[in-house]
Amino acid sequence: MNAKIHHSAGRRVVVVLSVALAMLVAACGGSSSDNTTRDDVIALAEASFSADVGLEELPESLKTFVACAVDAVVEELDLSWSDVERALEESGDLNSLTSDTDEMSPAGLECFGELAFEDLVLIGGGSDDDLFGSGASSYGDDPELDALWDACEAGDDVACDDLYWESPLGSEYESFGLSCAGRGCGGEEAAGEAVVVVDGGEEIQIRSLDTITGDLAFIGIPHQNAVMAAIADFGDIEGFSVTMGQGLDDGCSADVADAAARSIVEDAQIVGVIGTTCSGAAAAAALLITDADIVMISGSGTSQTLTSDLQGTAGIHYSPGFYRTAHNDLYQGVAMAHFVFGELGMTTAAAIHDGDRYTEGLASAFADAFEQLGGTVTGFEVVDMWETNMVPVLTEIAAGSPEALFFPIFQPTGEFVAAQARGVAGLENVQLLAADSLLNFDYLELSESEGMYFTSLHTDFGASVNQSTGKTAFEVLDDYRADHGEEPSSAYWASTYDATTILLSAIEDNAEVNDAGQLVIDKAGISSSVAALRDYGGLTGSISCDDFGDCGSQKIVVVHHTDSDDAEAGMVNVVFEYAP
Repeated sequence: MNAKIHHSAGRRVVVVLSVALAMLVAACGGSSSDNTTRDDVIALAEASFSADVGLEELPESLKTFVACAVDAVVEELDLSWSDVERALEESGDLNSLTSDTDEMSPAGLECFGELAFEDLVLIGGGSDDDLFGSGASSYGDDPELDALWDACEAGDDVACDDLYWESPLGSEYESFGLSCAGRGCGGEEAAGEAVVVVDGGEEIQIRSLDTITGDLAFIGIPHQNAVMAAIADFGDIEGFSVTMGQGLDDGCSADVADAAARSIVEDAQIVGVIGTTCSGAAAAAALLITDADIVMISGSGTSQTLTSDLQGTAGIHYSPGFYRTAHNDLYQGVAMAHFVFGELGMTTAAAIHDGDRYTEGLASAFADAFEQLGGTVTGFEVVDMWETNMVPVLTEIAAGSPEALFFPIFQPTGEFVAAQARGVAGLENVQLLAADSLLNFDYLELSESEGMYFTSLHTDFGASVNQSTGKTAFEVLDDYRADHGEEPSSAYWASTYDATTILLSAIEDNAEVNDAGQLVIDKAGISSSVAALRDYGGLTGSISCDDFGDCGSQKIVVVHHTDSDDAEAGMVNVVFEYAP
C-alpha cells in the first residue's frame, strides 16, 4: 500500500488543483505565457479556488497554498501555457497532459503538508463532518464500507486501501483499512520487507534527518552531531557497526522533508530514522517513513499535531511508529501562560505565529491557557515567514494594548518582530516573549533580544546518565566541545542523543545473527520495543512513551535574557519552572 495522507482533504486538493489550473488558464485566454505575469495567474487561481471551496475571501494561509500549488503542479508536469491551451481546446480539460492524475499528487501534497487544521476542514468541504464523518464510525454503520471491510478481512489488500481512503478520519473503518485487518499490508511481501538482513562486513543503516542547510542549520547541525556521538558511544550491535550514512536535510519544510523521506523508504536496508528538526517537516515525512515500517524518533519536533492533545485524542499528523524525546508544545504554551499571568502579573497578552504547525500550535496553546487562567488575549495574528516588514501586523496588535507579546516563531522573522515592535505606538513597553525556536546564541546576541523571556525544555541535566552508553550529560557535552570546538547551538542536543540510543537499543533487542553470519533485524519489533519503553535512563532524565509517541520529560523552564554580550548566560538563566 502507498503512504497515505488524510483522505477527504487530500483527494480534494488534487482535484481542486487541476480544476483551478484549468480555470485560470482558460481565463487567461490561452496566451498567458506572453501576456500574463505570475501574479496575474495566482490571482486567477485564488478566485477559482475560492469559488470551489465556497469562500468569498481566502485566508492568507490558503492564498499561500494556492500559489505554492500552482507553481508546483506546473513544474511537476513540466507544463507550458501553450501546452495547457492546446489541451483545453482539444478536450476542455487537462487529462490529455497526463495519463494519471496522481502525477499531480506529489506537487499538491508538498503544499498541502503546510496547511493548518482549519484549512483542512475548509478544503475538505467546509465542516468537521467532511473530515471526520457524520456517524459512520464502526462496522455496521455504512453498508458500502462494511463491504470493503469484509473484502479486506478476507485478504484483499486493494479493498483495505479503498477502505482507508473512503473512511471518515478517526473511525474504526480507517484503522482497519490502514492495518489491513490487523495483519499488516502486502501479505508475504510486506512481511519480508519488515525484516532487514545485513550481510557480514556490512553496516547497520540508520539515518539522521535534520535541518542542516539554510537559515536554521545552526539548530539541526547539533542534532546531527549528537546522532554521530551516540552511535560512537553505543558501539557495535552483535558485532556489526552502525552508520547514519550521509546526513539528510529536512529543510525545516514539508517539501524538502518529503523528498528526503522518499529517499529513505526507497532504501530497503534502513531500519530507523532520527529526526526531524522541525514539526512541519515531521508532518510530511513521518507518514511515509512509518508506513514503511521504519521507526522515526525526533529529539525536537514538538508540535502536538504529531502525537496527541494529551487528553487521548490523536493529533492530525499522528503516525504510529513516530516517537519523540522532546516535549509536547501544549506544555510549553501552558508554561509561558502561567509565567506571564502568575509571575509577571500581566492580564493582557497577544500572540503572533507564522502558520507553521509548531508556531501556530504553540501560540494557540499559550492563548488558550492564558484565557483559562483569567487573562485576556487582545490579539492573535499570523505573519508571512518571508516578510521583513512587521509594522502592519504589530500595528494590529498594538490596537489591543497588550502588556505582553508572545511570538514563538523562527529566524529571521523573529528578529524583525523584536527589532520593530517597540517602534510601534502602543508597544513601547510591551514585554516580548518567545519560545525555544529563538533560544539560540545567534538570536541572543542581538541587542533587541535583551529583556526577553523564552520557554525551553529543562536543560539542567545534573548527574543524569544515559543507561545505554554510561555517559553523563557533562561527559557528552565535553566530547561535543572537543569534537566541534564550540557549544551546541541547539538546546535539543541531549534529547537527540537520547533518541538515538533508544533507537539503537531497540535495534539491538530485535536483531540476531543467523547461521550464515548475517544480522537479521525485525523492523516491526523495533517499533514495539520503543512503544513499550518505560523509565529509560537518558541524559534528559527518565523516559517513558505514551500511547501516541510522547516519550520525553514534559518539564518546561522560562529563561530571562538580559545581556546580548553574554548569550551563554541567557540560555541558562532560569527564572521559572513548570511541570504538569
